[in-house]
Amino acid sequence: MTIDAVPDGRSAGRVVDPYRSGALREPTRAPVAVGGDPEAVELYGPVFGTTEVTPLDADLTRRHLADPHGERITVSGRVLDRAGRPVRGQLVEIWQANASGRYAHQRDQHPAPLDPNFTGTGRCLTDADGGYAFTTIRPGAYPWGNHENAWRPAHIHFSLFGRAFTQRLVTQMYFPGDPLLAYDPILHTVSDAAARARLVAAYDPELSVCDWSLGYRWDIVLDGPSATLPDPEATR
Repeated sequence: MTIDAVPDGRSAGRVVDPYRSGALREPTRAPVAVGGDPEAVELYGPVFGTTEVTPLDADLTRRHLADPHGERITVSGRVLDRAGRPVRGQLVEIWQANASGRYAHQRDQHPAPLDPNFTGTGRCLTDADGGYAFTTIRPGAYPWGNHENAWRPAHIHFSLFGRAFTQRLVTQMYFPGDPLLAYDPILHTVSDAAARARLVAAYDPELSVCDWSLGYRWDIVLDGPSATLPDPEATR
């Protein structure tokens, strides 16, 4: 499948060979129409309160008895709509592999060490300026079996709900300068080079914390022609 920008800023898919699981993720049944009031679908979205999300939820390095292994990083940016306006008070969730490239999940059995002090999940709410920030560990690359000697580049998964169902987004953020980016079939399902570039964070020394973490900036646009495109693993 190839993810291409379309006029409303979302995506369209088609199967291509390099990403072998694309064919398995393509729809096999007709779409289900939302009858009656189209806005009724919003009633089935997630519900959460501000008291349920704490500052500790955004620091993935402070959940356990000791510090996790790996390169500590700060990932921060803004969540915006198509007009560049901040999307305030929105839930941002992340999940990722550890520094060795292994997820804390029983189905991930590749021979890389688990870190007992890192489970790789976090969440926060955007502030009045649409800003979010996480402290975490830079994830490692991992083999994924798509083709011979296939390795996924380091990435962090993001989930956002936005203000409406049409702004729902599950996507991946990548790191600058990673040589694996040129070889990754999942990233290259995004055929537009500019849209691919928007999935790669920028190193930002202004976000680095002295003697503590390296800073990366990544803004997320939820709709419009410059929207951050979705993760193809989650859209089929």
